[in-house]
Amino acid sequence: MSRSGYDAVVDVDDEGDLGHTDLQEDLEFHQSNFSESSPLGRKGTKSTQHTSSTSGGGLPAPVTASSGSNSGSSKRFLWTLSFYAQFFDVDTSSVLQRCWAALYPRANFLDVLEGNPDLYGPFWIATTVVLILFLGGTISDYLAQTGKEAFAYDFRLLSGAAGLIYGYTFVLPVALYLALRYFGSESANLLECWALYGYANLIWIPVALISWSPITILNWVFVGVGFGVSVAFLLRNLYPVLSATDRQTSKVLLFVVVALHFGLALAIKVLFFAHGSPALKDGPKGAAPGGGDAKPADPATMMMF
Repeated sequence: MSRSGYDAVVDVDDEGDLGHTDLQEDLEFHQSNFSESSPLGRKGTKSTQHTSSTSGGGLPAPVTASSGSNSGSSKRFLWTLSFYAQFFDVDTSSVLQRCWAALYPRANFLDVLEGNPDLYGPFWIATTVVLILFLGGTISDYLAQTGKEAFAYDFRLLSGAAGLIYGYTFVLPVALYLALRYFGSESANLLECWALYGYANLIWIPVALISWSPITILNWVFVGVGFGVSVAFLLRNLYPVLSATDRQTSKVLLFVVVALHFGLALAIKVLFFAHGSPALKDGPKGAAPGGGDAKPADPATMMMF
């Protein structure tokens, strides 16, 4: 037959029958979508509906990256780099936007995160704070000893700053997260807690840059401003999460958050920006523990230390 391989499409009149159909004008031929080997190919209506719904006009179905054997490649294991890389999946513009939102909060910071909290910003902010605390504490110690004796760096400031800032930024949020989960807060998220505490440290960078002044009252003012800005940022964003617990528990947790943050601010001031700080070569030179003049050390004792 000369028309083999084609489908015949016949127009039906308004009355629903073929009584007045002109085969010369109303009969049209189109490329066939029927498969002769398919059992549905002999049933015109079912085959046409099946073909149009799956093939999109005869085109093959698209192949996605998750189809076939590639579906298992998205799994991330704890011992692989891809597991940790997902926590640093953020670009520079997003980090800068989050830093700006931490210094000048206009919206809830969790909304700024857009469901993608990162550890890139918190890690580098904490590292910067550690280095600047060491630098500022060293300058403060140098100004306190000017004209008295030869100055020597004290690298215990660096280890002390690292222990204080990294511990506060990454260990304390874990304790807060566990407490929230224990008291029934289903909205608690560990990555979001890390992000909140990490970006809250941003204010300590300018504070540490200007708090090495020998004027003690100015240092207290700078540290007080840093404490106020950072604790307000934490309370504003943690309150919706803390309020998911019962009223009494949320009040206790809020008090603990404020008290621990005040302890951080006080430690920064006393250990790094106070002349005669206990973190700076065991206090001022020549001062005995009882307040009197220090006696010269015995040569044998000096050899031991």
